[in-house]
Amino acid sequence: MCNLMDTNSKIMRLIVIITGLLLSTITYGQTSLNEIGLEAGKYKVGFKHYTVSDSTRNYRIHNEYNNQLIQRPISISVWYPAKIEDSNSEQLTVLNYVEIFKEEEEWKNLPDYFLMDWFQHLPNTPQNKAHLSEKVHAFSNPTFSGDNFPVVVYAPSYQASSIENFALFEYLASNGFVVISSPSRGTETRWLEGATTKDMETQSRDVEFLLKEINNYKNIDSKKVALMGFSFGGLSNAITVMKNKNISAVVSLDGADRYNYPVLEKSPYFDLDKFEIPYIHFAQKEIPKEVLTTDKIPEELNYNFKLYDSLKYSNIYRYRFHDLTHSYFSSFGVLFANRDKRQDKSDEKIMASYNLLCQHTLQFLNATLKNDEKAIAFIENKPVANGFSETLISKQTKKALQRDFTYKDFNDLAFKQDYQDLIPLYKKTMVNHPNLKLQEGMLNMLGLRLSFNPKKKEQGYNVMLLALHIYPKSANLYDSLAEAYFYNKDYQKAILNYKKSLELNPKNQNAIDRLEQLKE
Repeated sequence: MCNLMDTNSKIMRLIVIITGLLLSTITYGQTSLNEIGLEAGKYKVGFKHYTVSDSTRNYRIHNEYNNQLIQRPISISVWYPAKIEDSNSEQLTVLNYVEIFKEEEEWKNLPDYFLMDWFQHLPNTPQNKAHLSEKVHAFSNPTFSGDNFPVVVYAPSYQASSIENFALFEYLASNGFVVISSPSRGTETRWLEGATTKDMETQSRDVEFLLKEINNYKNIDSKKVALMGFSFGGLSNAITVMKNKNISAVVSLDGADRYNYPVLEKSPYFDLDKFEIPYIHFAQKEIPKEVLTTDKIPEELNYNFKLYDSLKYSNIYRYRFHDLTHSYFSSFGVLFANRDKRQDKSDEKIMASYNLLCQHTLQFLNATLKNDEKAIAFIENKPVANGFSETLISKQTKKALQRDFTYKDFNDLAFKQDYQDLIPLYKKTMVNHPNLKLQEGMLNMLGLRLSFNPKKKEQGYNVMLLALHIYPKSANLYDSLAEAYFYNKDYQKAILNYKKSLELNPKNQNAIDRLEQLKE
């Protein structure tokens, strides 16, 4: 749902053009939430919306026309599996979601009767007005269901609302996910400056703010986190992945990581080698020649997937939905966006394809965050094997290359098992990675670091013993292990290892001095 504000940015004009919302070619959609036909999962859906402040950034309310700075406001929307225990939780309508625009667009006191005239992404038509009374699946502020759930952090399209994809969010929440989102807004004010690298970095920081915010919830699994973004949000998520290692998967809803790749490359954080998690990109249908010619759109947009082509260490899945143009990768696009009769399919096909988009998103998240076997098979299958014609959906995949397995990777494995049973782990790892080199100095430093921590001393000893398994004739390692025992007042083992160090290096003055000290 790209905002169509006038901008001098060539890139932003391009995003606007591909939405196909030219006034001379529009028609009005006849859609409804019920006809989209998303079948809810086993959970009821809760929704809450609130605003917090990011004290690390300054911000100005544009509509107040002054120079007063405030802490940057972050509007947060959360969908979650819920318990509906009493009548205090009211089932929401589309209007309840639309009213959030007033806060996010900084028109808090705008009368509701202005909503369809004030915000240009809500064309004031009878069809669109009818959507406002539709019931949605979410209820206001019920309690969380008792389990811990994976989290999806969502980045909206250019200057769009936190709730732009609410039907997808409700669908995911009903199937056991928490979804958290904030609006796409500029660095200093509500307005972005034109899909620039600065805009991307600003939205990325907002996503990182949400990654921190999820830790305030008890019913989430912070080790199972995916990013999802539409259009410009997809671009911001790509750079966020390169900055953060605590993300497990990425979903791009026709993301601008395809359209605006040069903006991504300009970031100081750009590093393709740090993008090594499962990535799925859902692309719009091919843009017809008539539209390419009339709107002066580069033909390469139909086939250029540079991020897909450039990534080496990710398992990547790329789908093309042949009945969806760019606008309809969001709930608000399906319900409210004008139709471009030059390229858009019928409302029935748009709703059916949006339904399939939601299903594929759920399957990917079930596969990557829940390790669900049926979902893994679904994602690995060709669309035909899942019952879908390739005239509707086509797919390409690319498997991750095997990167060199380094001491850091081994240490990650050791960390996961709390540095227990390291010698068996090392032997098993060497079978699969015979070129692995664990340097003596690294093991020595890590072992001492852990040993000097009273809560981790046993783990430190284990690292030292692994080091001695690999380097059995190292006088220095025996000396370090003795130092670890000495520090922790295990003097008998300290004496034993100082003596072993001296057997290998009779000139080890530290061992000589320590043994003299221990005699006293």
